[in-house]
Amino acid sequence: MHILLAEDDIDSRITLAKFLRKLGHTVEETDNGLDALTLFNNGNFHMILSDLKMPKLSGIDLLKNISTGYPDRDVAVVLFTGHGELNSAIEALRAGAYDYLLKPINIKELAVMVERIAEHQHLKKENKVLTERFDYEVRTATEETKKELMRIKKAYAVKIGIGGIGVFSEAMKRIFEQAAKFHGDRSIPVLIQGETGTGKEIIARYIHYGDAIVTLPFIDINCAAIPPNVFESELFGYEAGAFTGSMPKGQKGKLDLAAGGTLFLDEITELPLELQAKLLRVIQEKEYYRVGGLKKIKTDLRFICATNADIEKSVNQGQFRQDLFYRLNIGRIILPPLRERQNEILPLANMFLKRFAQKRGKNFVKVSNNAGEVLQSYHWPGNVRELMNAVEYIVFMHDDEELNIKHLNNIPQFQNKHYVRGNREYPTTFETCPLPPDSLNLTQLNNNLIRRALEMHNGNKTKTAEYLGLTRRILQYRLERLEERKINT
Repeated sequence: MHILLAEDDIDSRITLAKFLRKLGHTVEETDNGLDALTLFNNGNFHMILSDLKMPKLSGIDLLKNISTGYPDRDVAVVLFTGHGELNSAIEALRAGAYDYLLKPINIKELAVMVERIAEHQHLKKENKVLTERFDYEVRTATEETKKELMRIKKAYAVKIGIGGIGVFSEAMKRIFEQAAKFHGDRSIPVLIQGETGTGKEIIARYIHYGDAIVTLPFIDINCAAIPPNVFESELFGYEAGAFTGSMPKGQKGKLDLAAGGTLFLDEITELPLELQAKLLRVIQEKEYYRVGGLKKIKTDLRFICATNADIEKSVNQGQFRQDLFYRLNIGRIILPPLRERQNEILPLANMFLKRFAQKRGKNFVKVSNNAGEVLQSYHWPGNVRELMNAVEYIVFMHDDEELNIKHLNNIPQFQNKHYVRGNREYPTTFETCPLPPDSLNLTQLNNNLIRRALEMHNGNKTKTAEYLGLTRRILQYRLERLEERKINT
């Protein structure tokens, strides 16, 4: 150990220092408390042996200075005291001293105390190392557990159909906030309205699952895909012998399968009118009968319905029950079409591009500015689903760093068609543009296109080059050729 010895009696100090060094410790000596404090400030000591009464600064004042001025320093302070100074020794213990020794110092007692302090310091050091190692391992294990949990949640989200959701506007953020509120109250039926491809089923699944891992069933049924004559048995199930051709033991319906969870009825406006009244009863009374059954079945499930139709119009035309509409309308989410969320198109396209590039091992990183403008100008009648499918097709057919105009020309939506920006139409290709009947000066046409593109971008050559699909060097070369022709003419 490194020991600081403060003793004003020179004979005692020399004897004690010699003894401590013989025990294998390093010792620094001083004859007053003030110098002892200076030495302590500049050194790294494990132990201080100090006389209680010393010139300039007493042993107890030295202790108090160290306790208050250096609270993070781990040092054991032992004071030497005479028989008549026991009260001061007790005060020192209260102030934080490790122990005290009566003068004259018994060498054997000192050796035992120094050995005890050395062992104590060693144990504290080992404990600190073990504690730090334990804390590190706990932190590492916690981080790995969090990462594994995130991986499981992502995989789970993909499995249940809500993986990779992109929220890139305040409108969609509000919709997901609304969906999260509905997730917290299973008693409220929810009606989701939106065009085909806007993500109605994703919202329905998000309402059911939320952000947590949920094991309750999510059962979906497409009301337009089931023939009216079998819809009732499909929804409610049936008992044995309920009708000709029924299963001998009967069969559970979608309501049975969704018990405790969620039943998602897509294209609800296609539900036959006679079944709409029965569905309303289930939603209100939380009970139903199987086809051909006499036993009342209690149920506790959430109902989520979706439609791409104008449901109010269906109500007015008598094709959808008004009372069922009012019941479903308690929780209502309206998904705007993608053309009304133009600022989301490019972020969504980039998200899909990276996802499919990673899936197929391609190099695509982003959508170019020019291609982004075209994507944002297209009206996307198939909404997000159409955009996603278009990007996936491009990734499947091509492999570049950027998705650009040439890739868009190879997908059906943009072949020989016009895209709309504001009230004007622009061709995405020039295959259908009429040609002059006599002749065409291709060089002049190119020069005019370059001039107009440069004007469009306020003389910015980088943006002009990108717009024309050229490198900046090639654009610069062509502009120089234009200047040469001007001079020569």
